[in-house]
Amino acid sequence: MKKLLALLLVLIVGLGTISGCSSESETNQQEVFKIGIVQPMDHPSLNQIRETIISELKAQGMEDKVEIIFKNANGDMSLLPSIMQDLLNDNVDMLVPIATPTAQAALASTTEVPIVFSAVSNPVEAGLVTSFEETSGNITGVSNSIAIEDIFELAGTLTPEAKVFGFVYNSSEINSTTGIERARAYCDKNGIEYQEATITGTADLQQAAASLVDQVDAFFTPNDNTVASAMATYVQVATDAQLPIYAGADSMVKDGALATVGIDYTVLGKQTAAMIVRICNGQTIEENHVEQIAEYANMINMNTANTLGIAIPEELKDQFVILSE
Repeated sequence: MKKLLALLLVLIVGLGTISGCSSESETNQQEVFKIGIVQPMDHPSLNQIRETIISELKAQGMEDKVEIIFKNANGDMSLLPSIMQDLLNDNVDMLVPIATPTAQAALASTTEVPIVFSAVSNPVEAGLVTSFEETSGNITGVSNSIAIEDIFELAGTLTPEAKVFGFVYNSSEINSTTGIERARAYCDKNGIEYQEATITGTADLQQAAASLVDQVDAFFTPNDNTVASAMATYVQVATDAQLPIYAGADSMVKDGALATVGIDYTVLGKQTAAMIVRICNGQTIEENHVEQIAEYANMINMNTANTLGIAIPEELKDQFVILSE
């Protein structure tokens, strides 16, 4: 009888231990914050943001506290709603959409799951928030509005002979159209002429840029995702015509544009990651207002300058990142 009681006691203790391990495992699972990162397409700028967010989360000690699920629409914006729904069905705790159309699709998909966007130039105009200071819904993030006026001032220094600019951009990207509106306003105010060629996809880029080469002295493109994903084509047209490209992002200069006072996507990714960490650690969306990118990238591509025969003033070499072979 004593042996039977002892055996029953061992079984009870064992079951309790198993039950305790199961509860601890469930608790640990609940502590892992599941994050869905979504890109509209694959190109260096957006990839740099995503990679920086992930590496910065690791640097902030979040490696074992978050699970990253990455999705890419590969240029097909019609896929974004289903991508968001798949992530919600997978019970993500946060959506991190990169770029404006992705953020719009995320907001349309949920009013409950927190959303932290990155690389949205004009979140108010995009209908994501009512103001930078008002984040009472389920969405906030980091804006990458570019320094349009500074770019044209730089162009005036590097290529003062450029009197007519060719604006090349995707007319369906709100981040581009709002940047172009500011470019028009600057040019109108300062007596600078401009011509425009719009695209709807990368297949249009060669013809659009080529249509302007006999009418302009330089090109300008804001932080346009479509153009950025096909910079080789754009640069080839401009180089053949011996025309500089002024762009809105550092990645576009790395890919052959002449210069920018534009978006540093590493800075943008770090700011986005910092906001994600704060919310994972208990802060609310309302406590995290939309932020503007903290620091711009001053960058000149010396290889492009040499190819086009453009001399770079020595004083600028101390103020800019100079890319060369």
